Amino acid sequence: MLVDSHCHLIGSYRAQDGVDAVLERARLAGVTGFVAVGTDLEDCSQVLDLARRRPEVQASLGIHPHEAKDWTPEAASQLEELLRDPNARFVGETGLDWHYDLSPRDVQAAVFREHIRLARRLGKPVMVHTREAPLETLRILREEGADLVGGVIHCFSEDKAFAVHALDLGFHLSFSGIVTFRNAGPIREVAAWAPEDRILVETDSPYLAPVPYRGKPNEPAHVVHVAAQVAALRGLAPGRLAELTTRNLEALCGWPSCS
Repeated sequence: MLVDSHCHLIGSYRAQDGVDAVLERARLAGVTGFVAVGTDLEDCSQVLDLARRRPEVQASLGIHPHEAKDWTPEAASQLEELLRDPNARFVGETGLDWHYDLSPRDVQAAVFREHIRLARRLGKPVMVHTREAPLETLRILREEGADLVGGVIHCFSEDKAFAVHALDLGFHLSFSGIVTFRNAGPIREVAAWAPEDRILVETDSPYLAPVPYRGKPNEPAHVVHVAAQVAALRGLAPGRLAELTTRNLEALCGWPSCS
């Protein structure tokens, strides 16, 4: 049993042959569960509809840092209403992206803080995006008490020092196709070292396809290659790695469909 802990399936992310075909290919590859992620309000609503329709899919709902510039009190209220649905397991994708800077950095930080406060209010873990802002990401997580709810550093792409701090805050580390890239030595080091009860695997599809699909559109079926790489790094059979990561996700978000 293997779960893709972070994938995009809806709206502009939708594959040409549709989400049902994507999920069927994943099922045939041995992938049994999916955390589908929303990045704006329209996306979140569609993701939640998918999770209601497909029990093997659960939702992570938030305003991506790219879209933080569109945050308003009304958007916050609408997001909270969506997140109260039991099919919404995580708050986010939220965080900081200082690579593209598609929203002003101070706005990204303020919206990130609002998501953490919302997560604490609802008692749900946080799905964190961080790119080129490691120190500020950790500082905001600490200051806002994110350790009270925990969550996921999705698409882990930092170093061991960052991982230590994230783990101390109660966060899980989710590894994507990046772990298969030739120049990803520091990430492989963390994937081999991290505590077995705090690791997850994901695709972040349709992005970051693992070797041997690098450069092509990604999809949840390809998480088997991520899992195989992480398993090899840890000296585990792929089935054991699948068991561990599925159990970790269940412990984190209480999703019985994983079991």
